[in-house]
Amino acid sequence: MSQYGKLRGHSGCVNTISFNPAGDLLVSGSDDTDIILWDWLAKTEKLTYPSGHQQNLFHARVMPFTDDSTIVTVGADGQVRVGQLKQGGEFITKQIGEHHDRAYKMALEPGSPHILYSCGEDGLVQHFDLRSDSPTKLLTCYSFSNRRRRVKINLESSSNMNLPVDTFCPKHLLMGGEVRITGIAYSYSSELLVSYNDELIYLFENYMGLGPNPESTQPEHLDKLEQLQSYSGHRNFRTVKGVSFFGPNNEYVLSGSDCGHVFIWRKKGGEVMRIMRGDKHIVNCIEPHPHFPFLATSGIDNTIKIWTPSSSKVMQLPQYANKVIASNWRERQFYASRGEVTLSADVMMRILRLQSTQSELYANHEPSAADFATGGDETFFIGLGDGDGNQRSNSDPRECIVT
Repeated sequence: MSQYGKLRGHSGCVNTISFNPAGDLLVSGSDDTDIILWDWLAKTEKLTYPSGHQQNLFHARVMPFTDDSTIVTVGADGQVRVGQLKQGGEFITKQIGEHHDRAYKMALEPGSPHILYSCGEDGLVQHFDLRSDSPTKLLTCYSFSNRRRRVKINLESSSNMNLPVDTFCPKHLLMGGEVRITGIAYSYSSELLVSYNDELIYLFENYMGLGPNPESTQPEHLDKLEQLQSYSGHRNFRTVKGVSFFGPNNEYVLSGSDCGHVFIWRKKGGEVMRIMRGDKHIVNCIEPHPHFPFLATSGIDNTIKIWTPSSSKVMQLPQYANKVIASNWRERQFYASRGEVTLSADVMMRILRLQSTQSELYANHEPSAADFATGGDETFFIGLGDGDGNQRSNSDPRECIVT
């Protein structure tokens, strides 16, 4: 795939991108709290309006069957808001609900122009009907213990209302630690794709659940569990990153990375198929087009990148790919061992200098044809190493969707 173009218009980290149902428009939201509607094919802004949020925007979606006139948003201020296009091209926004902490994500009821769900750091999942004045509290997430989480399903008719229907977790993470989930995606065949903070991405089949209470799972049952398909090479530590399936039959898996690259794996087997430079700092958001093999990505840069297929041949990975993967692995291993190993000040400074040098190398490296295997369409390489010259000099990546 090659970079088709960049969309410029935001003045802060772009934390959310999503296509409208038809796929001809892209909606984005940023730390600048603005919403922008893009004609991505023409690489132009169609409309910009203030979302009404007081802090970072984290998610924005176009409601289906509204002629792209209704956009719902959530953000770091905990608000759930709706914007509606009025005659004359003006967007009017209002708050329709709130969370007690940051609100990160929404889900839309398929085929409905009225129903959506929101979730946030307060553990609450809310149900909204835009025809109603108030939301309904649907689910509450809380801990199995101090280290694990489960979902409480609030169903009045259920005799087991304090238990979730099922739980999924890699068996080596069952006993806790500081690992958190940052992204989940479902495939057409009911597979569950889960990205863990500073860990790997794992694929669960729908029969791989551990039951309502994984703490009661017997060790002999755990030993019989199938080995999960995992996807590695990236790093998901500094910000909250999404994960997605890709392809007409969900043949591929997508994720951003702390190293500023987009990773594409083959779903079956977990082979890394592509590594593409997508941000000068970190790639957070990956949004597949709803109908065609196109991608939109964003991160710490103020721009959105659009990716389209450009070669009829299967391209090999760039020659620097192994260095990127090895650097991500070393940084993750170093962080994991910090509590176990005491390093001298000299050694610590040497490690930090090496990490800084590697970051500068990948941030400033412009891939050329020499970086890639020969014999392919060179349009594949367009723009992969380009960053943004207008990036704020004092920008801290941890200010954008911090875990």
